[in-house]
Amino acid sequence: MEDDGGESSSFVIGIIENRAKEVGLAAFDLRSASLHLSQYIETSSCYQNTRTLLHFYDPIVIIIPPDKLASNSTAAVTELVNRFYGSVKKVVLARGFFDDTKGAILIKNLAAKEPSALGLDTYYKQYYLCLAAAAATIKWMETEKGVVVTNHSLSVTFNGSFDHMNIDVTSVQNLEIIEPFHSALLGTCNKKRSLFHMLKTTKTIGGTRLLRANLLQPLKDIETINARLDCLDELMSNEQLFFGLCQVLRKFPKETDRVLCHFCFKPKKVTNEALAIDHAKKSQVLVSSVILLKTALDAFPLLSKVLKDAKSFLLSNIYKSVCENEKYDLIKKRIVTVIDEDVLHARVPFVACTQQCFAVKAGIDGLLDISRRSFCDTSEAIHNLANKYREDFKLPNLKLIFKNRQGFHFVIPQKNIQGNLPNKFIQVVKHGHNIHCSTLELASLNARNKSASADCFTRTEVCLEELMDAIRENVSVLTLLAEALCLLDMIVNSFAQMISTKPVDRYVRPEFTENGPMAIDSGRHPILESIHEDFIANNLFLSEAANMVIVTGPNMSGKSTYLQQVCLIVILAQVGCYVPARFSTLRVVDRLFTRMGAVDNLESNSSTFMTEMKETAFIMQNVSERSLIVMDELGRATSSSDGFAMAWSCCEHLLSLKAYTIFATHMENLSQLATMYPNVKILHFHVDLKNNHIDFKVFQLKEGPRHVPHYGLLLAEAAGLPSSVIETARMVTSRIAEKEVKRMGVNCLQYHSVQKYYHVSQRLLCLKYSNQDEDTIRQALQNLKEWYTKENIQS
Repeated sequence: MEDDGGESSSFVIGIIENRAKEVGLAAFDLRSASLHLSQYIETSSCYQNTRTLLHFYDPIVIIIPPDKLASNSTAAVTELVNRFYGSVKKVVLARGFFDDTKGAILIKNLAAKEPSALGLDTYYKQYYLCLAAAAATIKWMETEKGVVVTNHSLSVTFNGSFDHMNIDVTSVQNLEIIEPFHSALLGTCNKKRSLFHMLKTTKTIGGTRLLRANLLQPLKDIETINARLDCLDELMSNEQLFFGLCQVLRKFPKETDRVLCHFCFKPKKVTNEALAIDHAKKSQVLVSSVILLKTALDAFPLLSKVLKDAKSFLLSNIYKSVCENEKYDLIKKRIVTVIDEDVLHARVPFVACTQQCFAVKAGIDGLLDISRRSFCDTSEAIHNLANKYREDFKLPNLKLIFKNRQGFHFVIPQKNIQGNLPNKFIQVVKHGHNIHCSTLELASLNARNKSASADCFTRTEVCLEELMDAIRENVSVLTLLAEALCLLDMIVNSFAQMISTKPVDRYVRPEFTENGPMAIDSGRHPILESIHEDFIANNLFLSEAANMVIVTGPNMSGKSTYLQQVCLIVILAQVGCYVPARFSTLRVVDRLFTRMGAVDNLESNSSTFMTEMKETAFIMQNVSERSLIVMDELGRATSSSDGFAMAWSCCEHLLSLKAYTIFATHMENLSQLATMYPNVKILHFHVDLKNNHIDFKVFQLKEGPRHVPHYGLLLAEAAGLPSSVIETARMVTSRIAEKEVKRMGVNCLQYHSVQKYYHVSQRLLCLKYSNQDEDTIRQALQNLKEWYTKENIQS
């Protein structure tokens, strides 16, 4: 496979659906030779689940069946691809290629794991759609890319994406996980405004991709999360281990994880004529892969030395399963018998080209030795030509540059040129303060040099055939090494590096419980705190007895920032990283939903309110007991009565569930929910009123409702509305508020006893999950008993 050298996606996706809105998806990763299969019933009318998966994989090719003969119900995926992924290459294959029987056979033959471990017998009838998508995807790979997958080398996972927290694509955008909102408006210095960019200090391409995947789909397994946190604990307490791993990981080439595909894929048997055009380039990529693998294995002993005394389960497990595996030594010995010991992976184009030409030891192949001599002669002639031009044309600063595509060319600083360049120089192009050019002599030598290097690559590939077959036998251990390096890169160079740059105790280890509360003490926004040094920390507490928090406060008081902050802290915790807080204990979240922002969606012909309702409907249809729901300003885009009614009704529905909900609103009437439902907690953002002006610099969250009189009118007055308009509005709103205060008083009296019982229940639940000693818990129970007795006497 060709190596593009970038960090862009490498997924080819096949997708198909049936009339029951059931979708099968197969995602083939060209870099890591892995296949991810998913099948699910689409619960959203706008195919939100499918959009979420497509956003996660970010495919370069999407394979779909034709929709000409399809009914309207089975053409929705095609419409989705056309509407949202118009820039992605779309391939339409006949429905005959989407064959689930062939898909099952292919996966049995290609999967690296035992077929029984994949549960193919169980999955075959139930998940036939994703197997059909897999058949079409692999067929396209063989036809288009001219390769076949080596038997038992493919990493296959079923429903891999649903073993993690699910964050829909709308929430990804709302929370600025990957890309920030309005980045063009915030200036060029705004590079680290998203969570991904803040953590993107990884050194390898695989580590960067793993970080992105984890942020989009955080972990749900507490044992795995704690293993990563234990690893971070050891790194933060052992500086020698931390800095040792940082240095060792730099020794491994940044493309280490991508070398695997060249050993997992074999060239398809086709005629030499068909391969004549790009055979040399494919040979060059293959030779480069072997050199890269050798360089990685050369750094292997250093990794073993650093990890030898590691205590945490994750690091010690990497040492036992990777560093103590004898197969790596066997692979290295086989490589050394063919590859020269002095050859190393290089990134400078001409140095890399030279290393690839001289990779195989001298004397193994006579034709290769002749091609090398020709390559050296032409390279030397080109450098001599450059020296000649420097003297003849008095251009001492003339530079000879080599690029993979155009070969050698000259670069001359424009200030060194007096008048016009001599006629000998051709293809003259200005680049900044330099002139790029060539000559007929250089072009001729370039062609000969390129031909000689192509011969070297082709003959080197012939010499490596036996070695490649030997490496393919142990491709599974190379996959293991690549996964370990990517994971270490993410934990060491991203998580640990970020924490080490913060003041002591600013980031803490989160704790997890199965069904306990979600408590965050002095939590901070991980992105904004790096911009604002005086960021105000705020708390959160949710439990089964108080599973909804309604946050009120004036505009610009900090509600939206607080909602985003909570979600980002949960995501950081579930990827196995420390969080910006004084203390945090969390219940694992399986799905995270957000409803934020107010904007028309012109693509789907939806007004702001319709967009709100579609997003809310998606939440209601997919919410589970372990979900976290964050809603900001629901119902404000329609009439006040209908908007309030919808907000109230949605809150009542969510209160009947065990999911945790944070609801921010300007509708102070929603505070009445707390007088009727004891599992509602009201919070407000405090603001100071001075001389009829609001001070927005407090950003402090406090318990209970607080009525800030006419804050909307104060803002309207500051905006320049006429005083007569403001006075009329003040009179109208005071009459409405008087009636609401009376109604709240009646509700408080009616539901006081229920509120008291729920308070006791909440305290008992907190004590159940407490880590305090027995005497402290007994004292807390005694205090609770005294409070309850006192309340009964007073009532």
